[in-house]
Amino acid sequence: MTSGADLFVVCKQCGSEVSPYITECPYCGHRLRRRAPKLPRAHPPSRSSAGRTRLGSFMRLPKPGARRASASGLRSGAGRWAALRPYATIALVAAGCLSWIAWHAKPDLYLHLAIVGPIQNEWWKLLTSELVYVSGPYAFVTLFAIAIFGSLIERRHGPAAVLALFFGAGVTGALAATAVSSEPIVSGGNGAALALIAAWAAPDLRAARTGSYYEGDLLGTAAIAALLLAIPFALRPAEASWLAGITGAAVGLVVGFGLHQLREAEL
Repeated sequence: MTSGADLFVVCKQCGSEVSPYITECPYCGHRLRRRAPKLPRAHPPSRSSAGRTRLGSFMRLPKPGARRASASGLRSGAGRWAALRPYATIALVAAGCLSWIAWHAKPDLYLHLAIVGPIQNEWWKLLTSELVYVSGPYAFVTLFAIAIFGSLIERRHGPAAVLALFFGAGVTGALAATAVSSEPIVSGGNGAALALIAAWAAPDLRAARTGSYYEGDLLGTAAIAALLLAIPFALRPAEASWLAGITGAAVGLVVGFGLHQLREAEL
């Protein structure tokens, strides 16, 4: 049997010329060798160059831009929030679902939590009114929007931003509705949901205005926002306040642009 550098070898059993890189004859099945020879490398690295490569990869410093990006990401906490579950959003959606179930079990509960007429001394209704629903479709659309955009805001800015937006915009919208109308009716989180939508869309709106690239779907976001704005006019009897919704959207835009400015300053 010739060396591995030859073009072929001769099988001792049948006399056929076969490749030197096989272990059995394809014609008669005779065992030619125990294992196929290794192919030589075209340019094997020397010991010194391999050592320099390993040392260089170990000692190589990161690029300045990557170092700044990672440091700014740690300062802003974006990576930490993105890795966690949106517990604040889950809690808000669960509270809305439980309030809808509780209203069906005890209808009088609605009058103790929602704003129906002047508030007087029942100040807690400013906070609880965003969590009370009577209409099933209204609850589904609003909680669906809160679940989507609340989780996006929470993964971007953290749970405190979601809670502040939800209750801050809800209270502001309820105050605006009670200030304008003598017999206001405010319930449900349409203003809070619009605040979350506007806060999430604020960076993309700014990018679209300047012609920069953005990843969000502004058309789909606008469709959900338009549906929430139209819900107060479709509910009979009235349950949601259109003024609370518009006020919540305005608050969300202001807060969204502010959060975006803070994020850019950290970067």
